[in-house]
Amino acid sequence: MTHQLSSPDFHEEKEQVTSIGQIKPELYRPKGDQGEGKQGDNCGKISFLLRYAFNTEQLVVKILKALDLPAKDANGFSDPYVKIYLLPDRKKKFQTKVHRKTLNPVFNETFQFGVPLNELHSRKLHFSVYDFDRFSRHDLIGQVVVDNLLDFSEGSGDKPVWRDIVEGTAEKADLGELNFSLCYLPTAGRLTATVIKATNLKAMDLTGFSDPYVKASLICDGRRLKKRKTSIKKNTLNPTYNEALVFDIPNENIESVSIIIAVMDYDCIGHNEVIGMCRVGSEAEGPGREHWAAMLANPRKPIEHWHQLVETLVCTVYVVSEISCQSSSPPPPPPPPLLPIA
Repeated sequence: MTHQLSSPDFHEEKEQVTSIGQIKPELYRPKGDQGEGKQGDNCGKISFLLRYAFNTEQLVVKILKALDLPAKDANGFSDPYVKIYLLPDRKKKFQTKVHRKTLNPVFNETFQFGVPLNELHSRKLHFSVYDFDRFSRHDLIGQVVVDNLLDFSEGSGDKPVWRDIVEGTAEKADLGELNFSLCYLPTAGRLTATVIKATNLKAMDLTGFSDPYVKASLICDGRRLKKRKTSIKKNTLNPTYNEALVFDIPNENIESVSIIIAVMDYDCIGHNEVIGMCRVGSEAEGPGREHWAAMLANPRKPIEHWHQLVETLVCTVYVVSEISCQSSSPPPPPPPPLLPIA
């Protein structure tokens, strides 16, 4: 039984004018200006400015526009946006705004990566062009990898660079990571989940940001017993919380419970959307089970871990809630209460 997440609700933007029937100067550029790329992929082109600021050791990237993108939607258009990050570590990621119903988006957005000059030769800049989809996972249109970044440090950065967008394999959904600690006091029967921060969250708004908060639900025998929430952080993909969420759990029941933690995007008009989630407990998988075991092995000591957010969780929660899983068959009779919940 799985819980599927839906994508956020976006407002329509004014339809942009395409270049059909217009003269395209880029088609008459010398071949040297077209950039290196795989031929015949028919994924369009992207233009950007690139320079290196020696005084601040910043690689400055300005994404200008894209041309002749393939249509991914039934209306003959796409809703494109661009993600960029540095290889090989991908620690810092940026994303442009979404442009609705166009194959020739104009971005004009600038981003900066902190890179020491002596590391520039080993880095590569990765562009991924996506088509936003409201009801399913976003489609990868294509990608561009730019190497030899040291060569760009010698220029002024005022000459647009053109690269062919080559077809790429779909990447695993990158929803971000959540950092929190768990601490259990057996004598008091109290579990404290301290939400510290999140990084590289998926952008849920057209602005390229989200309004994230964290919701933790205490689960026992397939029933949601209690939930706690953090505050909302506006317009950010890297929120810092440092907020404690406390649950009262008697020591004799600690092995029977788990906690589902969901990062949500707040929407003041529509319904709040789930960005991603994770689960900790004795019956959780992988890192969730390891984190729980480390907490139980170190009572009264906060144990801090990072967790990769996922789209779905396999669980057996019979209480219908924002992050509960629903079964196609009727749920079994509710079990007798095991925990005295304060």
